[in-house]
Amino acid sequence: MTTATPSSLSAGPFPGPTALDMAKAFTKVRADPLTFLGEVRDEFGDVAAFPVPGVPALLLSDPVDVRHVLQTSARQWTKDTVQYAALGRITGNGLLASAEPSWMPHRRAAAPAFHRQRLAVVSEQVVGATDDALRAWDTGPLGGAREVEVSHLLAGLALDVVGRTLFGSDLSPHAGRLLDATSEAAVLVVRAGRSIVPIPARTPTPLNRRIRAARREFDALSHLLIAERRRSTAGQATSGDDLLGLLLDGGLTDDEIRDELVTMVIAGHETVAAGLTWTLMLLAEHPAIQEEVHEEAAGLTGPPPLMGADAAAPVTRAVVDEALRLFPPAWAISRRSSLPDLIGGREVPAGTLAIISPYVLHRHPRLWDDPLAFRPSRFHDGIEQRGAYLPFGAGPRLCIGREFALAEMVVVLTRLLAGHQFTTPPGWTRPFAEARVALHPRGGMTLLVGGRGRTAS
Repeated sequence: MTTATPSSLSAGPFPGPTALDMAKAFTKVRADPLTFLGEVRDEFGDVAAFPVPGVPALLLSDPVDVRHVLQTSARQWTKDTVQYAALGRITGNGLLASAEPSWMPHRRAAAPAFHRQRLAVVSEQVVGATDDALRAWDTGPLGGAREVEVSHLLAGLALDVVGRTLFGSDLSPHAGRLLDATSEAAVLVVRAGRSIVPIPARTPTPLNRRIRAARREFDALSHLLIAERRRSTAGQATSGDDLLGLLLDGGLTDDEIRDELVTMVIAGHETVAAGLTWTLMLLAEHPAIQEEVHEEAAGLTGPPPLMGADAAAPVTRAVVDEALRLFPPAWAISRRSSLPDLIGGREVPAGTLAIISPYVLHRHPRLWDDPLAFRPSRFHDGIEQRGAYLPFGAGPRLCIGREFALAEMVVVLTRLLAGHQFTTPPGWTRPFAEARVALHPRGGMTLLVGGRGRTAS
């Protein structure tokens, strides 16, 4: 790549690839945006500008700038971006995609469902979902091993947890449709978000028709869950203390509740499933570290409660943190400034687009020692790199389910590793990390799963 001159970039003083560079890299950008963003950071530094018409589009890789956009000045850096608009075509104005002021009252209504005090209550439900998944795996005779496509099974497990803990419902009768709709939505959202020229949603293109079909699937299930809960709690003082009950009692319309339910189905299980998949891969590649997790899990008198799971299983929690560093499910975050601001000590106009890639930040050689190595010990002291580690975002739009997801992953892993061993198949090569709504292994993740001498109590 060659550095653009200030006059050729709308961002003026910021370096970055030229329009010719971008044209040459077009295929690569679409096929492997993670590598491309890393190369831009490496060549042009921690604030790099893309050659787009109008206001600047900046890739930010300095923790100071990241904290400024996501935390210090978060009120003026909104989710009014093409990427979140594309996601919103599936989720509606749910907490994840909404750029409107309405997200705050919605967050307040949903917050009690994710309170740390409630996490202990739902631990049994997470354990039950994990045990059901283990039975489905059927690893065969003790010590034997068989190939298991773990990403699909973990997606079903994570969806089961969402249903049991947030909706008070067994989603298994609908699991196939939900997983298919979620997978379809992930593909469609990425395609819509990459559109150079936005196409109106009402235009009858093949992409728009597929988006409407996926949305209808989510609509049907959401309204079914809402209607069932209204019937089951008719005449009672409350509609329940899970997420669905809190939303029903929070004064939201059925359409608003639908948006939050769909958001949690997509985001709530996608993040955990993807994170667990990459974690198991890393543990399979590093048997000595896997053995440490197994010994910790086997030494527990029972599964760690969701609340305080990091304290009950510190090795496992460090493994989760390190896996999310190397493979953050939310690989890209975008924000748009509603006012003029300063980035990297330089003025940027209102409308400036900020692109933040946790994947790039988490592998920044200036910020992390030996950044590509899987080394959970770097998290044993509990210190996170401020502004350089954000698998769940940061600031007021920090993922509402962060603590829930982290604790859930710890509980699931201790349950899995207490009685099972994961190894890589012969001729192993890592699956390609595909940047969809979340970061997924292309083609799935097939590992060898074998039994150990003890199962979790």
